[in-house]
Amino acid sequence: MRVWVVLIPLGALQLASGLFLLWDILGSMFGIKSSPIAWVYYELAQIGAVIGLILGMVVSATLMVRSLRRQRAAEQSLRLASGAFMDVLQERFAEWELTPAERDVALFSIKGLSTADIAALRNTSEGTVKAQTNAIYRKAGVSGRPQLLSLFIDELMGDPIGTPAAQPQQIDKAS
Repeated sequence: MRVWVVLIPLGALQLASGLFLLWDILGSMFGIKSSPIAWVYYELAQIGAVIGLILGMVVSATLMVRSLRRQRAAEQSLRLASGAFMDVLQERFAEWELTPAERDVALFSIKGLSTADIAALRNTSEGTVKAQTNAIYRKAGVSGRPQLLSLFIDELMGDPIGTPAAQPQQIDKAS
């Protein structure tokens, strides 16, 4: 069921309820005269207004709980995806037979750190980091950082670049 099917009429009911109660209070405060209606209808209008406001509160609370559940599910999915990404990284690093130092440099490189930043974190020279990144690129069969990152993005997307997408089937005109 679409949420809007419930929210629009409920919003209209809440607006009408609020306006009715506001008009009633302001009318009493400022002595605004309106045409009298039977007390039964007046009481029913007040009851309806209160019910409308209560329904709005209940629906709002329900939607808030649903939204919080979806947020938790999305966060859980993100944690799982993050874990899956790390699993893919470790699998590829093992495939390429990277040394522990090369694994560290590759991970920092994929995270977007500069050569100078990686050298500072690893307490080594920039030349050493450059040599390690060149070894990583050679073992991975790529020419640079963007291609290295692309390998992992393609794998997570499930459609590597260069792999033709599913071709539409040709209709045989002879049949």
